[in-house]
Amino acid sequence: MGDEKIQRRIDVTATLTDVARQAGVSLATASRAFGDPERLADSTLDRVLKAAAALGYENPHASSAEKTFGVLVPDIASPVYAMLLKGIHNQAWHGRHHPVLFDTAEDLHREREQIASARRLDGMLLCSPRLAEGEVRSLAGETPTVVVNRAIEGVPCVVMDAEHGTRQAVEYLAALGHRHIVYAAGPQRSWADTRRGRVIEDACASLGIRFARLSHQAASIQGGRVAAASVVASGATAVIAYNDLIALGVEAGIADLGRRCPDDLSIVGIDDIEMASVRQPGLTTVKLAIDRCGSLAVEILLQVMSGGTPPAIASLDSQLIVRGSTAAPPTG
Repeated sequence: MGDEKIQRRIDVTATLTDVARQAGVSLATASRAFGDPERLADSTLDRVLKAAAALGYENPHASSAEKTFGVLVPDIASPVYAMLLKGIHNQAWHGRHHPVLFDTAEDLHREREQIASARRLDGMLLCSPRLAEGEVRSLAGETPTVVVNRAIEGVPCVVMDAEHGTRQAVEYLAALGHRHIVYAAGPQRSWADTRRGRVIEDACASLGIRFARLSHQAASIQGGRVAAASVVASGATAVIAYNDLIALGVEAGIADLGRRCPDDLSIVGIDDIEMASVRQPGLTTVKLAIDRCGSLAVEILLQVMSGGTPPAIASLDSQLIVRGSTAAPPTG
């Protein structure tokens, strides 16, 4: 799916989390308003229902019994997918639905087999699938399916769009005085990797900043360590990594080569995993709405399974978080 179709996305569907926040109640209380209203005081129930009406929330549990659906992820060890799975499980629990986890381990053959297994269930959430668009559509067939963190034409999708935050990162580095930025790329078949690299390249071009894209690496700390030598050899004063794990690996790798962050190299990640804020210096990163993405994906899948009409693409925005891993470039 081209970028122009992503730009024509429609507004994000309201979730039960949004209703709870609007009504000033807990998520569990909001869930009871639709699943067990007798347990709530009339005033509380009225507040939740009014909030739902104001937000246009449609209760996906109203016309459906408990469902069992597959959740496919490319790497169960990644903290990003752990956060995503937590959002999925929390949202499914309120309707007493049952997610079944499949780990494709970045293997296309395994992904094909696991989609074939998951399609026997009531539905599927395909998180960052690596197969080609046409093959994903063909394998999914008539099984209710939602794709997460990738845009595929003809399938409802929930996208964590890093575009806004990534552009902010380039602009911030430019304001600090950086004139040479490299992108430490992630997995070769990742839709998000392709899109993030393109956004960074376009932003650098518009600001007159020299740009280079490094070779693909695993989305892990070890992948960042491998990329570190290329980062140093490039002569760049700043690097934006595919994710926080690669960014942390780059920092460890340049330390082995006698370089320091941010004195010799500014480093920016993407995701804002918990580790990013507790390390020293803190990692400047692009924050994505990962847990919200998981809960929204469940809401949309339940709409599909109940015969509703979900958004073609629900897109969640991003925001740059500035910490200590970025500074002005070295002089002299």
